[in-house]
Amino acid sequence: MSELRKDSLSLLEALGQSVANVSPTLTPAVAVAVVAGMAGTASWLVYVLATVSLVIIGINIGKLASKISAAGSFFIYVSRGLGPGWGILSGWAMLAAYLFTAMALTAATGLFLQDLLSAFGLPVLPRAVLFTLISIGVWLLAVRDVRISSRVGLTIEAVSMSIILLVCLISWHAHGFALDVKQDTLSGASFSSVAQAIVFGIFSYVGFESAATLGKETRNPNIVIPRAVILTPIIAGIFFVITTYIITQGFGDDAAKLGASAGPMNALVSGKSEGLTLAIYIGASISCFACALASINAFSRMLFSLGRYQLMHSSVGTVHASHKTPHVAVTIGCALNAVVCVAFSNHAYTDLLGYFGTIASFGFILVYMACSIAAPALLRKMGKASTGDYIMGALGTVLMGLSLAGSLYPVPAAPYNYFPYGFAVYMFVGFVWFALLKYKMPQTLLGLEHDMESGSFDLQKT
Repeated sequence: MSELRKDSLSLLEALGQSVANVSPTLTPAVAVAVVAGMAGTASWLVYVLATVSLVIIGINIGKLASKISAAGSFFIYVSRGLGPGWGILSGWAMLAAYLFTAMALTAATGLFLQDLLSAFGLPVLPRAVLFTLISIGVWLLAVRDVRISSRVGLTIEAVSMSIILLVCLISWHAHGFALDVKQDTLSGASFSSVAQAIVFGIFSYVGFESAATLGKETRNPNIVIPRAVILTPIIAGIFFVITTYIITQGFGDDAAKLGASAGPMNALVSGKSEGLTLAIYIGASISCFACALASINAFSRMLFSLGRYQLMHSSVGTVHASHKTPHVAVTIGCALNAVVCVAFSNHAYTDLLGYFGTIASFGFILVYMACSIAAPALLRKMGKASTGDYIMGALGTVLMGLSLAGSLYPVPAAPYNYFPYGFAVYMFVGFVWFALLKYKMPQTLLGLEHDMESGSFDLQKT
């Protein structure tokens, strides 16, 4: 049976997968408006809290990745730590998380492409057509060698982040490089506003862990993957806090105005530099596209792993003969991405970003919580758990639990108030699926005791 291309990715390329999946450019370019609409002058604090939380989660995931290398990553991690049932549900949650992230970034790519077309005086394309073209573009790259996707993603993000920082420097210079008293004192902000914003704030980081899905394709994965999943939220977090603070200041601390903006960065340079405005459009378009590509890469590896364990149809566990990529799983992901985005193409781009992004966050939060529990559990089974491991696991679990609670209370406005329950229904379907597998195919679950992706059990004993 053909396998994924082994030992082909370096630390820089693994980091490229995670950074591209985070798409740091997206937050200052548009996502900060969603957070500001909820948290106002406390928006920068939302990102500080999210950064601390996700670095802790990264440490917990890194402990699991240092012991297990698998394309299924979290599905395998949780299975080994907490048992097959929890592992299958984690895999089910991550499928939705990565797919809805791809949808959110497809919408964001469409938004910036339309801005770019308008800037050149070209006719605006129907959203359904744009979403279809973007999905086809993602498919064309995702079925190719994963090294191309990783290198392109990291390069794009480095350039785009540089452009964003230049714009922020120009804006801050206009304010005499002064600090913002209203933000420093959290004027007008409240605990409830921060709690509501934290879920979408976490969405700005989701995908930081996706390098773990390349465990079978990375050189020295037990060292490289943990470094990548810890470095990514640190890099992204510093970038988010700085840019959010300066953008909020640039809007005169007017949360309502910032929250209603479809392009905060463009507003900061409007009338000052047409070239810089155009660079923002181009950088944001390509950055969001790279993130959609990275999300499909991660989704396909997760689906591939489930297929190899016979938890899905075996066809999704096949590998392209020459490209060594899970081409069937990639095709399924891109097709679903196109169909759902087109089905909701009558909604505004920013609405789709908020809707799909929030739904994706629920999947990530649940699995981050499961990994925080699984890390010390697995280490305890190996006789290597320390007090620090238990503390970090407990912190990660509590922080993700609080984030989830913030999405339920205070009750957010419609339609966001329905999303947690819709995701709960999705997870219930996964639970029923697991129960049927356990009843009809008990031998399938036994496969989780061994690494069927490579034919050997690769839990590291050192």
